[in-house]
This record gives sequence, structure tokens and C-alpha cells, in this order.
Amino acid sequence: MTEVNTPARQGEGTSRSGDGPIRPGGWTRFVTARPRLSLLAALVLTVLAVLAGSGVADRLGSGGWEDPAAESTYATKALEREFPGSQPNLLLLVDSGSSTVDAPAVADRARDLTERLAGEKGVTGVGSYWQSRSPALRAKDGHEALIAARITGDDKTMGETLDRIAPHYRGTHGPVTVRVGGIVAVRHEMQTIIKDDLARAEMIALPVTLLLLVMVFGSAVAALLPLGIGIVAILGTNAVLRGLTEFTDVSVFALNLTTALGLGLAIDYALFIVRRFREELATGAAPPTAIGTTLRTAGRTVLFSALTVAVSLAAMLLFPQYFLRSFAYAGIAVVLLAAAAALILLPAALVLLGHRVNSLDLRRLFRRGREARVSGEEGTAWARTATLVMRRAPFFALGTTALLIILGLPFLGVKFGTADDRQLPSGAESHVVQQHLRDGFPGSPGGGLEVLAEGRATEAQYADYKQRVEALPEVVRVDGPLVKGDSAYFTVLPKGEAVDDEAQRLVGDLRAMRPPFDAKVTGTAAVLVDSKHAIGERLPWAAAFIAIVTLLLVFLLTGSVVIPIQAVVLNALSLTAMFGAVVWVFQDGHLSGALGFTSPGSIETTLPVLMFCVAFGLSMDYGVFLLSRIKEEYDRTGDHNEAVRHGLQRTGGLITAAAVILAVVMVAIGTSRVTNTKMLGLGIALAVLMDAMVVRSLLVPAIMRLTGRATWWAPAPLRRFHRRFGLSEGEPAEPAEEKEAVPV
Repeated sequence: MTEVNTPARQGEGTSRSGDGPIRPGGWTRFVTARPRLSLLAALVLTVLAVLAGSGVADRLGSGGWEDPAAESTYATKALEREFPGSQPNLLLLVDSGSSTVDAPAVADRARDLTERLAGEKGVTGVGSYWQSRSPALRAKDGHEALIAARITGDDKTMGETLDRIAPHYRGTHGPVTVRVGGIVAVRHEMQTIIKDDLARAEMIALPVTLLLLVMVFGSAVAALLPLGIGIVAILGTNAVLRGLTEFTDVSVFALNLTTALGLGLAIDYALFIVRRFREELATGAAPPTAIGTTLRTAGRTVLFSALTVAVSLAAMLLFPQYFLRSFAYAGIAVVLLAAAAALILLPAALVLLGHRVNSLDLRRLFRRGREARVSGEEGTAWARTATLVMRRAPFFALGTTALLIILGLPFLGVKFGTADDRQLPSGAESHVVQQHLRDGFPGSPGGGLEVLAEGRATEAQYADYKQRVEALPEVVRVDGPLVKGDSAYFTVLPKGEAVDDEAQRLVGDLRAMRPPFDAKVTGTAAVLVDSKHAIGERLPWAAAFIAIVTLLLVFLLTGSVVIPIQAVVLNALSLTAMFGAVVWVFQDGHLSGALGFTSPGSIETTLPVLMFCVAFGLSMDYGVFLLSRIKEEYDRTGDHNEAVRHGLQRTGGLITAAAVILAVVMVAIGTSRVTNTKMLGLGIALAVLMDAMVVRSLLVPAIMRLTGRATWWAPAPLRRFHRRFGLSEGEPAEPAEEKEAVPV
């Protein structure tokens, strides 16, 4: 025997909008008492947000992948302070054309450029091949060589310095041609491209989204409401990010999430509320009554949905990299603002519009009588889909699960790397420079490892350490030491790529050595090793945080202990296709020509974490929409199968429409020329479509049919807890008598 919760049967304290007048509750009175004043206040706040958030993109950073507490971060800052020439972030690639870099005219002009660069404000540690004669700074064919320097300051200062000096060095100078590269150029070019691409994405997404909303609602008036809520959320979040830049670093990539979630979630929430409001109007309810029912039902769902999405995004605050933390800042802000606008501004607008929300029905030319039809009849496509799926529940449950697992298999071969110049278009200047270094220079210049030696040591001890390092199988050459007081540093050039498996093993070998001084290793491979360690160490805590809080929130919504477990497992399963596609496309390079990117052969370490948190939250968003409607019907009728069928019938089209609209926004983001942004946009677009069209439409009803009424089971103490503290759609049911459970 299995005990399940007994819902209130129809008539036991449940009042539908068509059964009689419903007194508006306190929240309804609060948000609709002065609708014009509310909208005027919103307009003023939006204008202030525009002013406060102006120029936010110029204050955002393009880094943030490193762990600030890691050994590599400490060593990088110490080397920058004590030996600024040890870690150049600006490279001038000098091409001598048909001559060699040692030709007198080429050498003279290169020395002039080096001296000029050394005199620039904000530039330090300038060196060149023509000064040091280092073979690492000369191309193998002898036609290219490097001038290296370090631009000092934070991301904003470095970008301003680069903008000031680069035009004076880029281009032809007598017998040589100069290109500008290096880490600072890569990041600055990435920041500029992201800002331009985001503006283009918004120009694509907004009109297409409006067209889709008109198709969903028919009414142009109703279609404009979700779009307005999204714009308010985006502008408000830009102002929040601008304020945060006064206190902490924020990544420029977060702007993409702001646009995507601002439009996507605001449209989701507004879709749900406007659709429910129109349904209530169609039953004959007066606008005030319809608003009361809408906020009590769909409004509660929006609140729970926003909390679940915010929880998933908040998990990124557990990671030390400001790249991930930036997405948490932006995501939480935009989710809360979207929900607030949907629960405060939208009801005020609906009160003023009333039945005019159905005005300008552009579909009347093609479909008659649409305004009188509510999607609830037995013969709808979604009702037939639900009936078919539940009739063949084992087939659909096993088939969709197997499909999702197969689509996720490529992720088993994932290789983690760092974000480098290959994130940029192939024609970007800094990408061209770095590609020349990879293809034509020995020992991957700029990709070596630096060892910071602190503490007094003798020349013999330094020499012994250098000899031991040179004996390692992964090492090409060791330069140094350069000594300054009680500190020194060595440059270790690894074989192969700067962050391949050999380079990462070399980091471990160097750290395992025990020289008579304190040695700390940094460099690109060391930053990657430390970043992977930081993520791996905190990932279980982040996953546990998401799972526990999500389980609690879904329990409060449904009163069941089975449904929250199903929700977490099925949501995680819905992401397999996204992760498999990320590896198959962006790591392995399939479709790279069609999508216009260069595959680095790896996935940036933080991206899977980011994509999981965002996609899991959006999955829960759709899951809450479906479960809340199923729960409402189950409370009303007590018929489990009918509740599942009714829930899918009423929300299937809505969830699919919301997913398609969000996917359009994410695809617009995915048109970016920066590979990480392209991966984020296209990957999440795939995830939300798979979740809406496969998981919510097929897998969830199949699983709920298999678990039957046991789906609603909860121990007696938890049932009492839920009756007291839980929330759900519909009017609160009268408490059942002491017989709180029935055998199945």
C-alpha cells in the first residue's frame, strides 16, 4: 500500500472564476489600487536606470577565469610588481617582408620602435629580439620577430592605453609591417566585439520576438506587454551592474546573459500571466476578478519560477572566478527584476486595459472566433499528445531517456582549456598575431611557464634548480634566472601547446620539486590547472546547493516528495543534449565552417558550469509552469491522469511558445563572433528546446503516468508542514479530515 495526499475535491473550498465573485486579495489590491501611478513610477525608474546604466560595457572586464587565491595568481601579481618584463601582455609582431629580421634597415627601424614603445606612458618591461637576440622571439623562417612589453593597470586602464598607442605602431613603418597582439590586445578586441555583437543581437531579437508574440497572442496589444517587461528588466539590470563595478570586477560576457534572460524570462512570466488573464476574461469574469485569480494562480507560479531560476544562478557565487560570479550578479538581478515587473507593472497595465488586452487581433483575417476559444477542450493537439504519451508511458519514458543519454555521450570526451585568441574571428588582428606565434615561433612564446623564486639563494642553488628543470621531459628550454634582491624568476618553455596535457603535467612536476627556496609556478597552463582545481573543489557544493534548494521549493509548490526528485533528475537529464553538442561542435570542430569559428580543441573550464546553472534554471522555469497547472487540477478533481493531461493541454503550447521565443533570443546571442558567446547562446537555445519539446511534452507525462497517484506521496509530518507553509495555484483547499491519505 502506498499513501498519497488526498486533494480537496471540486467544491471543497475551491472557487473558480466562473463560479462566482472572488474578493481580490491584499496583493491584488496593492498592485492595482493606483495603476496609473504605478506605471508612471515605473517609467521614471526606467529612465533613471537608463541614465545609471549608461556606459556599463566600458567598465566591464574581459578576464576573470583565474582563481584569485591560487598560487598562479599570487605569482603573477608578484612578477608583475617585481619583474614587469617577465610577463608581457603586449606583443608587436614585426614582419620584415622579403628581408630577414637581421637586415640592417629592419633592425634599425625595429630598435626605433622599441625605444618609442619604452617611452610610452603606462608601458613597462619593454624588450625585443633586436636587444636580447633570444631565439624565442624570432620566427623560424627569419622573417618575423617580436617586440614585447607590459601595459600596466586594470582592464579599463589597459584598454585605454592600448587604444592610445596602438594606432601609432600598427601598419607599415619603412621596411617593416607591424601587427598588434598579446593578451591585452586579445581581451580588448574581445570586449569590443562582444559590445558590437550584443547591439546587433538586440536588433535581431526584438523585432523577431515581437512577431512571435503577435503570433502567440494574436493581439498586438497583448504582444507588446511581455516585450515591455523585458526591456524594463534589461535596463534595470544594466544599472545594477554599473553600480557593482564600483565595488567588484564584472565580466563583459555578463551583458549577454542580461539581454537573453531579461527578454526570455520576462516574456515567459508575462506570457503566463497575460494568458491566464485572458482565460479568466473568456469565462466571463470582470477584469478585477480576473486579475485576482491570475495573481493568485499564475502569479504564485511566476514567484516560484523566479526563485528556482535565481537559486540555480546563485550557485555560481560559490566559485572564486569573477567570470562566473558576474553571471550570478547579472542573472539574479535580471530574474528578480523580471518577476517584479511581471507581478507589479503588468497587473497594473492589465487593470487599465481590461478587455482591450485583446485589441488589434491580427489573426482575425486567418482564424475566426479565436478570442472565444480557450485552449481547454478535449480535442486539442496537446490533450491528444498527453493521452498518447500516457497510454504508451513505458515506451516514451525509455525511448526519450535513451535518446537524451545518447546525445550526451560526446561529453565523455571533453577536454578543458582556457579562453585565448581563438575565441576571436580568424581575421581579428590579435588572433592573427597569436596564430603566427603558434605556427612560426619556437617554444610557444607567450605561453611559457614562469617560476617565481622567493627567499635567499646562491648562484649554485639557482643553477642546480635550473639543471633539474631542464632535465624534465616536457621542457624545451629554461631561461634565467633574473635576480632582484631576494627574488628571482625562471622562464620554462614547454614542448607543444601552451595548455596541452604535457604543459599541465609540467606544472605538477615543477610544483612537486623542493628547491632550497620558495618556488611558485604561473603561466597559462598553471592558471588552467588552478582553475580546474578550484571548480572541481566547489562543484559538489554548488550542485548540492542547487539540488537541495530546488527540492525544497518544488515541495512547497506541490506538497509531494516524489515530484521534486523527479524534477531535479529530469531537468538534469534534459541538459545532456546541450553538453554533447558543445563537445561535438565546439571542441571537435564539427560545423565550425558553417558557424564561423575556430575550434581550439578544448572547452573553456568555466563554460560548462555557467551553461549548467543557466540551463537548469530555465528548465525549472518551464517545469514549474507545468507542475503548477497539474497540481491545480489535481487539487480540484483528485484525478491524477486527468490532472496530467489537463496540465499539458493548458501549458504545452505556452511552454513551447516561450521556449521558441527564448531560443530565438539565445540564437541571436549565438550569432556573436566570439566563440564562447556563440557556444553559450546556441547551447542554451538547444537546451530549452529539448526541455520544452522532449522532456516537458513526452518524458514528464510518461514518468508521472508510471508513478501514478504515488507521485503525490509525502509523509504525514511533511503534509502538515505543506498545509501550513506551502503555496500552490488555485484557492486554498479546505483541509481534509483526519483521513489524510488513501491507499492506492
